[in-house]
Amino acid sequence: MVKVSDRKLKYRTKMEQYLENFKNILVVTVDNVGSNQLQQIRLSLRGRAEVLMGKNTIMRKVLREYAEKNPKFEKLLPYVVGNIGFVFTNDDLNEIRKVITDNKVPAVAKAGTFAPSDVWVPGGPTGLDPGQTSFFQALNILTKIAKGAIEIINDVHLIKKGAKVGASEVALLNKLNIKPFFYGVVVNSVYEDGSIYDADVLDWSQDDIMNMFLRSVQKVAALSLKIGYPTLASIPHILANSWKTLLALTVEIDYTFPAAQPVKDYLENPEAFAAAAAPAAGAGDADAGAKPAEKEEEKSESESDFAGGGLFGDDDD
Repeated sequence: MVKVSDRKLKYRTKMEQYLENFKNILVVTVDNVGSNQLQQIRLSLRGRAEVLMGKNTIMRKVLREYAEKNPKFEKLLPYVVGNIGFVFTNDDLNEIRKVITDNKVPAVAKAGTFAPSDVWVPGGPTGLDPGQTSFFQALNILTKIAKGAIEIINDVHLIKKGAKVGASEVALLNKLNIKPFFYGVVVNSVYEDGSIYDADVLDWSQDDIMNMFLRSVQKVAALSLKIGYPTLASIPHILANSWKTLLALTVEIDYTFPAAQPVKDYLENPEAFAAAAAPAAGAGDADAGAKPAEKEEEKSESESDFAGGGLFGDDDD
């Protein structure tokens, strides 16, 4: 048998190689995940990612020592809690996460656990004999006897998401042969080249990120303008407000500059601008009116040609 120290040394070497060769890490939780299911995930990710499980104490020790030469990995230490593992990859994170989360297996409910999702029992015949109505009565489920078997009248919301599963619910689900839950590897956090964030961020599109960025810029600009502290976000607004102030000042005093002159001319004689705009609009109306007249003329010509000829185009004699 391989000594414990040798196994630890091999594990340390493997983890350090992964930290050196891969820039992205998915921090995953493997609660209620069997070894066979985990093996299937490894096979699905072969050539694209590496799955590493192990004791948290060894993981923390390797991370601390490796962080001495690369401090960025120190950010991972607070996430090494519970039944977790690492998935190392250089591929697209969304695709790798999809491969991991799509691998789920149905599982029976267990008393004392917390439901990961809502559980509904469908209405209809159950195939159980009338002597087992006590299970349904204990859970306040309305039933009736039809053709010598118990039949549930309506769909029943048996267990709510996050609620603790009781022994009565487990007994009923087992009798109905219902496996209500699906268990698989859950991706919690993402480490990407020195940054770590929640896995839900992977669901954001480029448009979502751009909209959030623009809203943040607007808030920074508004705050900067309010407190009178200039920033890159507020400079365009400061320049626009300064331009408005200069323009208003030139209107009130006998002073102008080239950019403000068109505005002053309009304010002094708006009728001239209106008169200049009228001929252009009139010309457009005239052109629009000429087209129907031309069509009408063409139509009359075609009608006169048809009227002057016979059925096959000859003249009437």
